Amino acid sequence: MPRGRRGRTLAALARVALIAAALTSCGRSARAPEPSNAERARTYLESGNDAYRAGDFALAARRYAAASALDPDEPACYVGLGMALGRLHRSEEARAAFAYARRLAARRDSARGLTPK
Repeated sequence: MPRGRRGRTLAALARVALIAAALTSCGRSARAPEPSNAERARTYLESGNDAYRAGDFALAARRYAAASALDPDEPACYVGLGMALGRLHRSEEARAAFAYARRLAARRDSARGLTPK
């Protein structure tokens, strides 16, 4: 085989090998990391807000409850839950949710060194 032709053949084989390697690695792309519970709770909280604005208070209550299960230390979950429960005429449960949200917020503020006004 002449030297020029052999060089071109090797170069072509190298290109084919690179393309094959690239194609086989396409199927093994890195997965995005799983969202944390706090991130998932934020998604449910936003979904609850959307449902509340749309007037679907039962769905909003379920979304806020799901958010609170994922991030039980987030007061906003319980505030939303209280608002939705209030609109569903479940006053006692709404008051309990608001009271719990206040306790969580006070605990968070205390941990941050903030004092109530």
